[in-house]
Amino acid sequence: MITEVRLRPLRNADFDRVLELERQLFGRGAWTYGMLADELAGLGRWYIVAEPERLDRAGDQPVVGYAGLWFDGDVTQVMTIGVDPAVQRHGVGRQLLTALIERSRKVKAEAVLLEVRVDNAPAIEMYRDFGFEILGVRKRYYQPEDMDAYTMRLDLAVPADAPADAPADAPVDAPGDAA
Repeated sequence: MITEVRLRPLRNADFDRVLELERQLFGRGAWTYGMLADELAGLGRWYIVAEPERLDRAGDQPVVGYAGLWFDGDVTQVMTIGVDPAVQRHGVGRQLLTALIERSRKVKAEAVLLEVRVDNAPAIEMYRDFGFEILGVRKRYYQPEDMDAYTMRLDLAVPADAPADAPADAPVDAPGDAA
């Protein structure tokens, strides 16, 4: 079981492992080598991988997750998040999503957008935990499976730790402040 992962930029040497995970996770809808290479070459792209943090081994470890983001100058779009099925539900996806949101804040994006299969309850739950809201449904978005997707949005104008009912410009207590 993995307790800690280290995030780092995706490298060309990671392509084979990422594509292996793509096939496991997304079947016929998985990206090909050419699709991944074209995606990474696009302007405004930022891709990372997660590898186990192993104290008993030196060097890179097998990639157990990956995620990518596209910034168009206004908003960021989560292009993909994938986690090895053997380590799902161990926090790897949350760490990847946290890094994507932090990057979005760093580039001063107004919001983070994403699409998720309507039948992917664990992912939808995770996105909602982060504050994403469903905007609508994109019919037959995922091909060749003809699966619908929810479009979700996280507004970055609201501070990450602000209470949901507080105005966006309201002061936020620092962690540890007494109420």
